[in-house]
Amino acid sequence: MKTRARLPRLVACGATLTLALSLSACGDGNGGASANDGKIHVLVYGDATNKVEKQIVDTFNKTSDVKVVLDTIPGADYQKKLQTIINTPQAPDVFYNWGGGSIKPFVKADLLMPLDDFIKKNPDLENKFLPSVFNNAVVDGKPYGIPMRGTQPVLLFHNKEVLDEAGIKPPKTWDELLDAVEKLKDAGVTPIALGGGDVWPTQMWFQYLFDRIAGPELFAKAVGGDKSAWESPDAKKALDRIRELVDAGAFGKNYDSVKYTNGGSVQLLASGKAGFELMGSWYYSQQLTDHPEFAEKSLGYTAFPTVEGGKGDPTNVAGNTNNYYSVMKKTKHPEAVAEFLKLMYSDEFVKAQLEIGNLPTTTNTDKFIETAGNAEYSRFQYDLVADAPSFQLSWDQAYPQKASSDMHKAIQQFFNGQLDTDGFIKAMQALPTE
Repeated sequence: MKTRARLPRLVACGATLTLALSLSACGDGNGGASANDGKIHVLVYGDATNKVEKQIVDTFNKTSDVKVVLDTIPGADYQKKLQTIINTPQAPDVFYNWGGGSIKPFVKADLLMPLDDFIKKNPDLENKFLPSVFNNAVVDGKPYGIPMRGTQPVLLFHNKEVLDEAGIKPPKTWDELLDAVEKLKDAGVTPIALGGGDVWPTQMWFQYLFDRIAGPELFAKAVGGDKSAWESPDAKKALDRIRELVDAGAFGKNYDSVKYTNGGSVQLLASGKAGFELMGSWYYSQQLTDHPEFAEKSLGYTAFPTVEGGKGDPTNVAGNTNNYYSVMKKTKHPEAVAEFLKLMYSDEFVKAQLEIGNLPTTTNTDKFIETAGNAEYSRFQYDLVADAPSFQLSWDQAYPQKASSDMHKAIQQFFNGQLDTDGFIKAMQALPTE
């Protein structure tokens, strides 16, 4: 099997990073400082995926009079550097982001160009992408981003051998999951691995349960500033389900001392000490890197279980919808930028992304999936996202970055029992939404 590129959470979730490192830029060395040099400066998160971004820039520059310059900033510095230059002459023309809350402050500050006119002239800038993904860069009814990397839905992974030995099938419903928890406990196995020490993996359980029980509208209200959403009956039902799972011993007792980022929770599943782990789709690449034999033979995956009586569509997904290119209002080359963005749904782009392990969210991805490193896994993800009426962006990306720390604290404390339901509700109501 061809090894897929590793997609760590660090790449996927820049909105949750703690950014305290010194600033530096790669590419042309100035992170877009030559923004008035007659070229289009495209600022991206610096990582291995830049290989494809450089290829697409080279393709564009072969035929365009206005050239694109790709400026990269090391990942750990990206958000802080972007915040520093976004409202200065050094701002780029186009920049990489996570959609949702990561661009709302820039929209509010009137720094971004709504892409309505681009799309009116070329409807494919919207039509060539899966709607559930494209819509996560829509702010106040206007589109502000074009998908430009790959999707990463959150899936429920499992150890096939552990489940077989316990007589368990991958759960399709919440009750089946609770039943599996009891059987795994009886077998002396931690039912669900959880990197609680990182907190953001814990958040994934909240995202899915709120969506399954309340539907996507409740969270949309909350992140839109309607604080009453957090105290709704459906929100309380979701919290009750989380408490039910924790109290059942689903995660063991030491989950807060385990981390995903150092491979701890990954090791638990691979070694057979845990039955399940809820994680983003990059988890396959993580296991393939750390435990290749397990990944190829015993790693299974399925969608998050349905919850009986829930208002949310059981085919909804949550996770990292994609990354996006947004356009600064001040660009002097809007026509050339529009031409550049067309390449984000080109066959060349799709094939290059699949080759390095990313799963683009274009409508033409389907015909190239068989070329992916693990075609079956890529097909499962693509169909899951393509069929999803709603793709809920991770909470710490949907909210502004300044809300992440307090959000994570509330999630961890509710999970641990340090906050009761009312305490959690108050903590979430206190989060800034702008």
